[in-house]
Amino acid sequence: MKPRMKYAEKSVRELLEALGIGSAKAELKETPRRIADLYRDMTEGTDIDIRKFFKRILPTKHNELVIVKNIEFVSMCEHHFWPFFGYVHIAYIPQNKIVGLSKFISAVRAVSRKPQLQERMATELANVIDECLQPKGCMVIIEATHTCMLVGGRYDYGFPAHTSAKTVTSAIRGVFLTFEPPRNEALKLIFGGGSRG
Repeated sequence: MKPRMKYAEKSVRELLEALGIGSAKAELKETPRRIADLYRDMTEGTDIDIRKFFKRILPTKHNELVIVKNIEFVSMCEHHFWPFFGYVHIAYIPQNKIVGLSKFISAVRAVSRKPQLQERMATELANVIDECLQPKGCMVIIEATHTCMLVGGRYDYGFPAHTSAKTVTSAIRGVFLTFEPPRNEALKLIFGGGSRG
């Protein structure tokens, strides 16, 4: 085990003890290591520049709408360090450049595996796609459930606020921002009643 992970495990053990949860029980003996491993895995994208996924540019004459939707992700809310999870939908209209479709999935996985805000995640993806592919337009929409609201909740004016409400964020660039027809076409294809999976 790397020294960094030994320190993380020790810190988790101390946190649990500070909360009155000792690890003497057989069921809890490996819990600090498991928690440390979980947070390591959930933050493995912290130092990844997602531009690297868009370096292998392919020339194209295709100039019609391309959508990769229902990309599943799990991320870590940087406010509470609780997971949020859901789907990313990416739409773009190429302008002489495309990349392999799997690159969008790789970019989503990398950008989500770090302490993150849903709003910033959409913006980061849209900015990099716009910068690297220089499309006529791009759109990133994220639908997510936040476990800090689902499980943790909060008290507003004395009422518990546990909720399974989804949060939807978007980042829109180019023709999707300035012209309704391509924007409406993309939204219809993403949300027009098609099933996931």
